[in-house]
Amino acid sequence: MSTQKVYVNRTLNLKKIKYIGLDMDHTLVRYNTENFERLSHTTIIDKLVSKKGYPEVIRKFQFDFQFALRGLVIDRQRGNLLKLNRYTAIRNSFHGLKPLDYKIHRKMYHSTYIDLSKSDYLAVDTSFSYSLAHAYSQLVDLKDSDPSLKLPEYSIIADDVLDALDEAHRDGSLKDAVRKNVEHYIIKDESVVRALEKYKKHGKKIFIVTNSEFHYSKLLLDYAINPFLKDHKSWVDLFEYVVTFAQKPKFFYEDSRFLKVNPEDGTMTNVEGKLTPGVYQGGNAKKFTSTLDLEGDDILYIGDHIYGDILRLKKDCNWRTAMIIEELEHEIKQNITAEPYMAEIDSLMKQKEPLEDILTDLMTQKYERSTKVDESKIDQLQKEIGDFDTQISQLIKKQQALYNPNWGQLMRAGNEESYFAYQMERYACVYMSKVEDLFDLSPRTYFRAPRRPLSHEVE
Repeated sequence: MSTQKVYVNRTLNLKKIKYIGLDMDHTLVRYNTENFERLSHTTIIDKLVSKKGYPEVIRKFQFDFQFALRGLVIDRQRGNLLKLNRYTAIRNSFHGLKPLDYKIHRKMYHSTYIDLSKSDYLAVDTSFSYSLAHAYSQLVDLKDSDPSLKLPEYSIIADDVLDALDEAHRDGSLKDAVRKNVEHYIIKDESVVRALEKYKKHGKKIFIVTNSEFHYSKLLLDYAINPFLKDHKSWVDLFEYVVTFAQKPKFFYEDSRFLKVNPEDGTMTNVEGKLTPGVYQGGNAKKFTSTLDLEGDDILYIGDHIYGDILRLKKDCNWRTAMIIEELEHEIKQNITAEPYMAEIDSLMKQKEPLEDILTDLMTQKYERSTKVDESKIDQLQKEIGDFDTQISQLIKKQQALYNPNWGQLMRAGNEESYFAYQMERYACVYMSKVEDLFDLSPRTYFRAPRRPLSHEVE
């Protein structure tokens, strides 16, 4: 069976994996992302007005799901939104809702490499990237266009937007809305449940580690898993362990205690000694791994958050990792659509490059030798190269318009990998657009990493 829907960064033999772990939200249980991001945006704005004293006029903001994408970075001091390449060089920038003028960008970011460890920058790489980035940019735009509103400094706006989103998680605002209208926000998928039961037949142990608290987890698992079970009475029987309110990424590096949860009523008791199959709250990966007498390589964990699920886990536990990138499916389809543009760009580049070589030689002669060079030839070459550049630029715009209208591809920044793609490649063993892409395959699948040619190996 083809494994083309699962993409490999590091060789992984599923046959050797004993336990498969899953994040719940946006991984095991899929959300209608646009509906959920719209809810998140509305909730952020509501909290800014009611808790932070922002003007009522911001309630008129309309959410644009196409404005942003994952992996952008907020420049808190300047009010800008940035897209970085793998080396953290800026490849695209917006101020508010508009692209930053090229000359202003060059003046502002003459040192083009961003130090993401500095508090000046906020990485927007969670499930809420779209709503957070758009709300921030809308507020920056409003601050600039109407000084009479006396909105806070850009950096304070960034903090306030993030605080509002964090509070919406803590106080249950978002999850209460999901509870009231589960069908609007949650996607049921029978094929995932079928595949999980298939993996169980092959002897794989499956567990969940989620940051959602027990009652919300139960709501989603009752809704998305239970209706499709054939070999099990409920999700409690399907999953060996369910760890709720895990507080990832702390779960992977701190030493918090486990509490045993009674799945009938949600009551909790302290855990003494080793873990036994069941439902838990809190805890830590070290005890989880040791109590099951497992090595890191025995566990494959699947999640959608580069920092909370993948990066810290890989650094601190050395479990094997699989990343869900929901946007990948659309990006791959658009890559196919973009192929004619890319072929034309490549053709024009091949015609342009010899002219650039000739021009380089002529300019070298001009400055290094006393002999006169043909200035008209130089002018002609510069004109021809400029014409090619114009054609190539227009094709690049058409190609990028197939993706996000403002930021282009998720996984690329120009010809280079985006910073998001770099992190994913570095820390995820395999990646895919949805969890069933993995579970559709045999539990004995061997994923072989492709040989990556170095620059000097490419003809």
